[in-house]
Amino acid sequence: MTYTTPAKAVRGGLLAAALLVAGAAPAQATHQDAFPGDWLYLTVTHGDAQSSDTRGTLLLCDPPQGHAHAAEACDQLEAVGGRIDRMRPKGGVCPLIYAPVTAHARGVWHGMPVTYSRSFGNACEMADRTGSVFALGG
Repeated sequence: MTYTTPAKAVRGGLLAAALLVAGAAPAQATHQDAFPGDWLYLTVTHGDAQSSDTRGTLLLCDPPQGHAHAAEACDQLEAVGGRIDRMRPKGGVCPLIYAPVTAHARGVWHGMPVTYSRSFGNACEMADRTGSVFALGG
């Protein structure tokens, strides 16, 4: 007999919800139909690839919401046409401490699919390169 603890049931439900938001929905629903307007599902993982320290949020830009710095992030994305890889470093000074962080984004910007993934040496380097887009904290 198999028993499911409440924690396992909640974890399973959260995983199913995350997969739906992240785009693992049934084939008939495209990622472009998920939300109206411009949106990105953003995640930041601290540590190596096996780390479980991942935070994520859904950034909506019509109107800006769902993110601690939504308006600023949406403005920065608008300036580069939703292309995070086109954002330019601000030239900030970051410590030379290796604390890897990986940023992922997927969604839709002006009707076009967006995917982005990049690892940085530390969170300061990520912030210098991506502005408020991956500033998921408060």
